[in-house]
Amino acid sequence: MSQRSLLVRALWFVLVGWWLTPALVNVAWLLNATVVLLPLGIKVINLVPTALTLAEPRSLSEPDAREGQRSLLVRAVYFVLVGWWLSWLWANVAAALAVTIVGLPVAVWMFNRLPYVTSLYRFHG
Repeated sequence: MSQRSLLVRALWFVLVGWWLTPALVNVAWLLNATVVLLPLGIKVINLVPTALTLAEPRSLSEPDAREGQRSLLVRAVYFVLVGWWLSWLWANVAAALAVTIVGLPVAVWMFNRLPYVTSLYRFHG
C-alpha cells in the first residue's frame, strides 16, 4: 500500500493527528493497565503512527514484516517490566513536543517509535 501525499498527511496532522494521538495513547495506556484489555491496548499503540500522520503500517502478513521482530515472550517480559510505563511517559513527552514548531520533528520521530518503546514491536511504516 502506498503512502498518502505529504500534503494530505500534513493536513491530517494539523486538523486531527495532533489531538487524536495523545488521546489514543492515554486510552491505550488505560486499556493496558486493565490486563484483560491489554491486547486491544497494544493494537491501539501500534496504530499511533497512523493516527499521527496517516503513515501506512506494513501488514504482518507481508513476507518481510515479521523480520527483525523479537519473540513474543521477550516482548511480553519487556512490556511487563518496562514498556507499560515507559511508553506512557514517552508518548506524553512526544505530545508536549508536538505542539511546538521546534519540537514537532522530534515528536513525530518519537510517535513513530512508540510501538517499539511499548513492546519492542518494529513498526514498518
